[in-house]
Amino acid sequence: DQYLLVDHTALVVGKVQARKDGLGVVLDEHTGKDIVLLPREMRQVLHGDRVSLHVQHNPERKRDEGKIVEVVERAQWSVVGRYREESGVGWITPENPYLFAPVMVARVGKPPAIGDWVMAKITEPPTKVSPAVAEVSKVLGDTDRPGMEMDVAILAYGLPHEWPDAVREETAKYDKEVRAQDKIERKDLRDIPLVTIDGADARDFDDAVYCEPKKIKNKQDSQKGWRLIVAIADVSHYVQRGSALDKEAKERGTSVYFPRSVIPMLPEKLSNGLCSLNPEVDRLCMVCDMTVSKTGKVVSSQFYEALMRSHARLTYVQAADMLWSKSKKADELRRRNDQVLPHLKHLDEVYHAFAKARKARSVIEFDFPEMRFEFHEVGDRVGDVKAINPYERNDAHKLIEECMIATNVQAAKFLHKHKIAALYRAHEPPSEDRVTELREYLMSIGVKFPKVKTVTPQHYSKVVSQIQNRDDTEMIEVALLRSMMRAEYTPSNHGHFGLALDDYAHFTSPIRRYPDLLVHRAIRHILQGGTAKSYGYQAKKMALLGRHCSETERRADDATREAVDWLQCQYMQEHVGEVHQGVITRVKGFGIFVRLEETQIDGLVHISDLGKDYFVFDENRQQLRGRRSGQKFSLGDTVTIRVARVNLEDRHIDFELVSKKMTRKKAMVRKTAGKKGQTKKRQAKKSRSKKDKKKSNRKRSSGKKKSKGKRRR
Repeated sequence: DQYLLVDHTALVVGKVQARKDGLGVVLDEHTGKDIVLLPREMRQVLHGDRVSLHVQHNPERKRDEGKIVEVVERAQWSVVGRYREESGVGWITPENPYLFAPVMVARVGKPPAIGDWVMAKITEPPTKVSPAVAEVSKVLGDTDRPGMEMDVAILAYGLPHEWPDAVREETAKYDKEVRAQDKIERKDLRDIPLVTIDGADARDFDDAVYCEPKKIKNKQDSQKGWRLIVAIADVSHYVQRGSALDKEAKERGTSVYFPRSVIPMLPEKLSNGLCSLNPEVDRLCMVCDMTVSKTGKVVSSQFYEALMRSHARLTYVQAADMLWSKSKKADELRRRNDQVLPHLKHLDEVYHAFAKARKARSVIEFDFPEMRFEFHEVGDRVGDVKAINPYERNDAHKLIEECMIATNVQAAKFLHKHKIAALYRAHEPPSEDRVTELREYLMSIGVKFPKVKTVTPQHYSKVVSQIQNRDDTEMIEVALLRSMMRAEYTPSNHGHFGLALDDYAHFTSPIRRYPDLLVHRAIRHILQGGTAKSYGYQAKKMALLGRHCSETERRADDATREAVDWLQCQYMQEHVGEVHQGVITRVKGFGIFVRLEETQIDGLVHISDLGKDYFVFDENRQQLRGRRSGQKFSLGDTVTIRVARVNLEDRHIDFELVSKKMTRKKAMVRKTAGKKGQTKKRQAKKSRSKKDKKKSNRKRSSGKKKSKGKRRR
């Protein structure tokens, strides 16, 4: 009675996607619908296997569930993990995110050393009763080898990192500089002093900017405004659809930025060379030429293909110094870059106009600290983590960010206007369940959140402004962030909730993001006289590409997070026994997670280390409270901890509680209570003094009339 048979005969075919909860999902190749695989079905397949299955509807859970009929095609799986032995049998505990069961190692040749990281190819797939079997193909080495965290993450998450021969052959055909025939029929911007502003360690320059004053005419008069040019590397000119380069770029989806190095989406000859907007060389670009009003509104824009020459390569620090610093170093920078300085000042003006518009539309502003790893470069510890330092963002970062956001909005509007199949960057509003959970938490800690049918960015923005002077500000911001949906790539223009925008696409980073390359192709098709109907991509194909690009982005994020966790554990191994101060970032029934203030590293204080008490978990308040002592551990509380243990294999760091500091609010309450207590003591003392004095007076005046005594009273 639990299941309703949808179709007794038709089979659904699709690829298996494993999930951490033991379930799997198969995407129907024809309809695009998700079919759930229960754990008993998942025991006989691996992530990426192509299967055929019968589909049944589960009305209780309101979902379609599948029963595997046949594995049509096995995924080529390599497993990476640490080698161990039990009763003479070799095993690998997979580091791969989609392989959850241990893999048995076939006895072929000399076994690896116990504890070594290895890569092995699965030779026998799992069944419902037996594990997968694999043969070791490569011994990666010991945990302490510098760069091991990156190698393991690359292999575990299946990141493409080697260039196929076909890609190498195609890349070799490109010249180092732009060919003369490629420069024709383009708008020549080489005399306009465009500049790139990036990080000090950047090697691929996607974007260049220029700004000048411009009068905006209306019916009555003219108002102050600006002409803003954003030039973006013309990757779509070189990476043609269907080429080996295109197929590899699509497979990678994005460049992956690890703490030590980068896995680029495009070969270095293109990413750092021919496509990159390097200074003082001719480069092909796609331009968004905008007119911006003093209120930060883009009143008009046009896209065109152009030829440019960057007049300066500035870092964020240099740009900030040139604009706002009064130091001698800044004076020298201004002197050397006097040609671009006036336009840099105009960029600052348009940035402030954009900032006002940003504030007016109630953009949700989070300011989480960003950390950078510093590695030993000399001595016997070369490659080890030396320090973890905060990365400071200045207003030059925000200046470029606002210019890019404005450009992305115009790209989305252009695509939408021409109704051409393309990918938008959609950030949907949070779900009703998430909003309800968030509201309950906020109310429990005294933060107002309205009970409305439709949540808007303004509601979130008001919460952020409410909490700025609290001890738990960052923790509340984390809760706000976790309540929101993840941004996705989709052919539907659903707007961007976090940025409070109705139209948004990614256009500004085609060197490192495949969706941006697709957007460039769509815009170029229209610019060259094409129509939506004549375009090579259609909505169904674009939907699949959007899903793929969202997955590759998530894969890159997960892989880099794993590498960061590894390096943090390695760093903390050197600091076991040390005492540090931190803030409670998460509260669970089994303990509290504490983030160290200096390094932003998280660790767990288990509930058994909180003191000799029975602690009760209040999920709504995100709080642990001692039943006997009444001691509370809440989000945002400051605590002092000792680093107890580090388990690198599981990426776990354990802390022990040393002491807990009162939050600002609690301290104020206690201080006020103390003042009241002292006042009462003084009043009591004064009262006693008066009584003693009265008694003394009565003794001295015992022979006088009572009326006089009454007068004294």
